Amino acid sequence: MEHRRLGDTDIEVPAIILGAWAIGGWMWGPQDHDDAIAAIRTSLDAGIDAIDTAAVYGFGRSEELLAEAIADRPRDQIILLTKFGLRWDHGGEGTVRFFETKDLEGNTVSIYRFAGAESVILECERSLRRLKTDYIDVFQIHWPDDTTPVEETFGAIDKLIRDGKIRAVGVSNYTPELMDRAHKVTPLGSSQPPYSMVLRDAEQDVIPWCTEHNVGVIVYSPLQRGLLTGKIKPGYKFADDDHRGENAFFQPQNVRRVNAFLDEIRPIAESHNATLGQLAINWTVHRPGITAALVGARNPKQAAENARALDFQLTTEETKRINDLLERLEIER
Repeated sequence: MEHRRLGDTDIEVPAIILGAWAIGGWMWGPQDHDDAIAAIRTSLDAGIDAIDTAAVYGFGRSEELLAEAIADRPRDQIILLTKFGLRWDHGGEGTVRFFETKDLEGNTVSIYRFAGAESVILECERSLRRLKTDYIDVFQIHWPDDTTPVEETFGAIDKLIRDGKIRAVGVSNYTPELMDRAHKVTPLGSSQPPYSMVLRDAEQDVIPWCTEHNVGVIVYSPLQRGLLTGKIKPGYKFADDDHRGENAFFQPQNVRRVNAFLDEIRPIAESHNATLGQLAINWTVHRPGITAALVGARNPKQAAENARALDFQLTTEETKRINDLLERLEIER
């Protein structure tokens, strides 16, 4: 697995990073415990030795599963990335209510964006306990918090770095303006925007800013939450606890258009003995300015398939063909 330097840090990450949202069992339907553990270990064995999670994924469950899966492996051979700033146990005055959801027991809970200094320190300590480690490689703010000055949040981060609790800091869903402010307090190691064949907004602002400031770019949802695998056909019914049912990309007209595009590029995938999902991942990690892509896996089969996505190289002509088709693809958002 190809590894790349993460911005100005001394951290090297694989071009494919395991995304651990779904294995937390929240917003993607139930998750089998043994499948989750096997997916993590299969990824590690295949050279995907970096895993991205968040405190809110399964309300701590994802981090706990990671700790269990890596317990018998040398800690310094694994890169752990986690996120903070979405609290389900802290709301009210001084916070921004993000959305309402169900916890793993089916209870209604509210998620709040909050990154006050004390909360940042507390969340780090809790993540360290759940992950059963004494340091986090990359600690990332999940979403902007409009109630807390960026300088306060990243002042707390700077302290965590000086205390040896984290090696580097990252941001997710941040604008260049917010990254400018954060970067002045403590150097950013990475930025995590959404990005895929059908969602390329980051090319206009986030990626150019990161390139200019030598900040790593770790994109999330390169498969557009499964849409680019070709497995989601018109008329597909999502489970009630699957968030994709209400997502704009999965509305009937978009599913039809994306599937027509996938039919056009299917011969390229087949010529490399690859799946459509592998083709989408390969295309993504070779886009200018991108360091790595987060790709989820809920079982060992998916993990092994993801790891093989870089076993082939697209020709210049194939890349141009894909890009030309994407220029004509219209998505309603």
